[in-house]
This record gives sequence, C-alpha cells and structure tokens, in this order.
Amino acid sequence: MYIDIRDEFSLSFFGRSFNLALATHQCVSCGKSADTFKDVVSAEEYYISALCQRCQDEIFSDSEKEQLDESDPF
Repeated sequence: MYIDIRDEFSLSFFGRSFNLALATHQCVSCGKSADTFKDVVSAEEYYISALCQRCQDEIFSDSEKEQLDESDPF
C-alpha cells in the first residue's frame, strides 16, 4: 500500500487531502478555489503545497519578513 506523505500531513494539519485539493483546484488550507495566482512562481508553488494565493501570501510573507528582520543588524 502506497501512502503519500503529503496527504498524510495535510489530513492531519488541515483536515483536507492534498491530492484531492490538487484534483479539484482547491486550497488544502482554506478550501477555496485555487485557480488564480499573481505570478508563475506562485502557480508552481500551488503544485508543491496546494495553497491558494491568499494562503501563500499569509504563510510566506510572514516568514520572508522574519528572515529580513533577522538579517538586519540594527
């Protein structure tokens, strides 16, 4: 039996199937449609994370800001 680690993780973390989210073009986090992205990188990220643009912005904008804050010596 093959177990997809992405499905296992998303089911336990979000309560949704990663593979089902991709198949139905939905966000694995919020369950909304994931058809529109602001750029190619975000669209490609969807196939990695199954996160819609809004959820990507929420998750990645905070981590990018933290990285910038940590590198600022002042």
